[in-house]
Amino acid sequence: MTCNGSPPVGDMPSLMTFREVETLFHETGHGLQHMLTKVDVGDTAGINGVEWDAVELPSQFMENFCYDKPTVDRFARHWETGESLPDELFDKLLKQRTFGAGMMACRQTYFGQLDLELHSKFIPGGEETIFDVQKRVAAKYSPHMLPVEGDRFLTAFNHIFAGGYAAGYYSYKWAEVMSADAFAAFEEVGLDNEDEVKRVGRKFRDTVLSLGGGSHPADVYKAFRGKKATPDALLRHNGLD
Repeated sequence: MTCNGSPPVGDMPSLMTFREVETLFHETGHGLQHMLTKVDVGDTAGINGVEWDAVELPSQFMENFCYDKPTVDRFARHWETGESLPDELFDKLLKQRTFGAGMMACRQTYFGQLDLELHSKFIPGGEETIFDVQKRVAAKYSPHMLPVEGDRFLTAFNHIFAGGYAAGYYSYKWAEVMSADAFAAFEEVGLDNEDEVKRVGRKFRDTVLSLGGGSHPADVYKAFRGKKATPDALLRHNGLD
C-alpha cells in the first residue's frame, strides 16, 4: 500500500494522526481481501467483481478495531517514553466517533435517497424539476437543514453525476451497516475471548475475505453471519440505539 502519511517534522519521526491510522486499517481490509482470495479467475478475485453494496465491507470492518482499546494499546505508544495511550484520550476518541452521528446519518440517507429518486423516478420536463425533487427528499430525511432558495448543490454532487455512484450512493451507508453487523459477531463472542475471536475470524476469512466477486454478496455475508445484516449494531456504535 502507498499512503500519504504525515511527514517527519524536524527531529521528530513521522507520527500518524488517528485519522491516518483509521485509513491504514481501512486499506488493510481491502488488502486482506486481495491477499486471502481463493478465487482463481482474476475478474472475480479479491475485490474484483464485488458489487458496490459490499466492496467496502472488509475495509470499514477493520476500522472498528481502532476503537478497541486492547488493539490500540498494541501499537499506540508515545514515541519517546513508550507510554500507551492514556484512557482519557481514548475516551475522547470514542466520544468524537458519535459526535453528530445522528445528523450524519440523516445526511447520508438524504443523499442516498436523492440519488435513487433522480436516477430511477425523475422525468425530465415533468411536473418536478431536479430542485423540486431535492427539496421533497430533504424535507423527509433532513428537515433540520432544508436547501435554501437558489441552492445548487446538485450541480456539484459529483459522486452521482461524474464519480460513478449513479443510483449507488446508498452503498456508503449500507456498507456501514454491514461492517458494524460483521464486527458485532466478534463483540458477541467477546473481544477478549481469544479462542472465539480466532474462530469467528477464520470464518470471516473463509467467507467475506476469500470468496471475492464469484458469489452474490448476500450469500457470502449470510455464510459468515448466518443471517442478513441489520442496522442494530451500527445504531449502537453511533450511540443512536
